[in-house]
Amino acid sequence: MPEAASAPSPSRVVTGDSEFDRDSAVVRREPGVYDIDLSDGWTIFGAVNGGFLLAVLGRALADALPHPDPFTISAHYLTASRPGPAVVRTEAVRTGRTLSTGQASLFQYDDEGDEVERIRVLASYGDLATLPDDVRTTATPPAIPPLEQCFGPDDGPAPVDGGSAIADRLMIKLDPATLGWALGAPSGKGQMRAWFGLADGRDADPLSLLLAVDALPPTAFEIGLKGWVPTVELTVHVRHRPAPGPLRVSVTTRNLAGGFLEEDAEVWDSEDRLVAQSRQLARVRLG
Repeated sequence: MPEAASAPSPSRVVTGDSEFDRDSAVVRREPGVYDIDLSDGWTIFGAVNGGFLLAVLGRALADALPHPDPFTISAHYLTASRPGPAVVRTEAVRTGRTLSTGQASLFQYDDEGDEVERIRVLASYGDLATLPDDVRTTATPPAIPPLEQCFGPDDGPAPVDGGSAIADRLMIKLDPATLGWALGAPSGKGQMRAWFGLADGRDADPLSLLLAVDALPPTAFEIGLKGWVPTVELTVHVRHRPAPGPLRVSVTTRNLAGGFLEEDAEVWDSEDRLVAQSRQLARVRLG
């Protein structure tokens, strides 16, 4: 039986009771090797969401490394991940007193039974609780109307054919100023802003921040493009453990060229702290 589909051992990594925790939980087969059955509940156009995959590998690295929290994690998406069995292999690159660095890859098997690497990450971990409180910044939280004045998937017909199963597991309320694409009148500004949380009410933590940066509709929609916008590379910096309550997420694209665009994301918590930042390179289909 292929390794990615073989029966796991009973040594489960401790997680919470949220659907996000259950579905992203990995099972330690042996030191550094973890099994998971990727749920179809976190898919977009049939592929598993890139932020959710990052949380899966982030959870495996948190178990494999001596430090608990991702500080920076960079992922290259090699092939589209599909629901079903997968294996995560991790390796500690360096361990120090305050930071440890590791790498991880997720593998699945194709229809011919050949192992395929889906995503590879390199990450540095530490302990967010030990960081000093000193903050000197010119960054400001995004201006988003109150949550009750924003709109989610349940507030109208689905504007994108093909469905997005992940939408049922998230609380996303989009700023009306970035909703022109859903009404057939995109602004052309390449901006997306929203309130964000998990649908079951679970408060955010460093691992769910890895999902938050990649959970909003693509900025390409507001530029006037449609369809799947697959991530090529995604780097996330986790700056602080978020306070309870909904997050505010702002994503901006300044440059689309040669069929690729960047997305710069900021995530702010209920205490007006910048808790995560990211940049990704994504591919778009033109024409």
